[in-house]
Amino acid sequence: MRYLWMLGLLEALMLVGCQEPLPPIEKLSGFAQGTTYNISYWSPEPVDFKQVEAEVNQAFADLDKVLSNYRPDSSIEQFNANPSTESQTVDPQVVTLVKIARTVSELSHGCYDLTIKPLFDLWGFKDDKLVIPEDAAIQDAMVNVGMDKLAVVDDNHIRKHLAKVRVDLSSIAQGYSVGKISQVMEQLGVDNYLVEIGGELKTHGHKPDGKSWRIAVEKPLPGERELHKVVTLPKDEAMAVMTSGTYRHFFDVKGQRYSHILDARTGRPVNHDLVAVSVFHADPTIADAWSTALLCLGHEEGMKVADEEKLQALFVRQQGTEFTESKTRALTTSAQIAIN
Repeated sequence: MRYLWMLGLLEALMLVGCQEPLPPIEKLSGFAQGTTYNISYWSPEPVDFKQVEAEVNQAFADLDKVLSNYRPDSSIEQFNANPSTESQTVDPQVVTLVKIARTVSELSHGCYDLTIKPLFDLWGFKDDKLVIPEDAAIQDAMVNVGMDKLAVVDDNHIRKHLAKVRVDLSSIAQGYSVGKISQVMEQLGVDNYLVEIGGELKTHGHKPDGKSWRIAVEKPLPGERELHKVVTLPKDEAMAVMTSGTYRHFFDVKGQRYSHILDARTGRPVNHDLVAVSVFHADPTIADAWSTALLCLGHEEGMKVADEEKLQALFVRQQGTEFTESKTRALTTSAQIAIN
């Protein structure tokens, strides 16, 4: 799960001297994609709040029909349910996500993989009931896992090389959704916004007083919400912040923790001390995929890959009750992002 929240949602706007009143920050929130969403925005020109609300709700409904792994009539689940190895028609957005995921999968040496769904279901994470499978069952599931078993035919078609291949978009769909809702805002003439879905977010522009948007990064503690870091994001530029963590969706059995982050190379939950990775990128879809991939790789391998790809990322490790953090070279030298 990924958990960020905005600082200053209830921040008061003060008038100074004889200055004109600052435009108010409008707030829109609700429930979508199995989680909450919050949008804060303002515009120097009037914007119809009801129109914003209606178009955001429509965008969520449209995304659900395409990307949801929890509704059988979605484009991706219709593909999953069809055992054919012939070319299948899917929504073009699915093809876009498969292409991005393939690149991240290759660069993460196969740790990150959209076809991990058979393993995710095998371990019981779909139904939130842990099942510790036998080695033989894991190996059987692994036969149908691998991005090389999924082919992009064209912009509207993909196909399976094996009939039992299944695709899980959850590691990339939320970031993509943040991007799509951000597009809705911009199409309505709103250039200053913060869009957050389930803790994943993107900002653009600035606040009415001219200051940058700021967000808070949560300390990766199970069952708690405690401030870890405050991040000031670039002013007047697009920036997404996507965080993956092992500390929200997991099971503890006889002293052993089983995280929902599965390594597609082994078929098992990751087992290392890296508990959270935040990726900062202009494109929320890319940031979302990479946050999961880097978390899957672990600290040493993840840092190496992130530096090779010049990614701006913050790694948080847990050693006992202590947390230690590491920044990639790109984040350390960034003049745009301040982390305090």
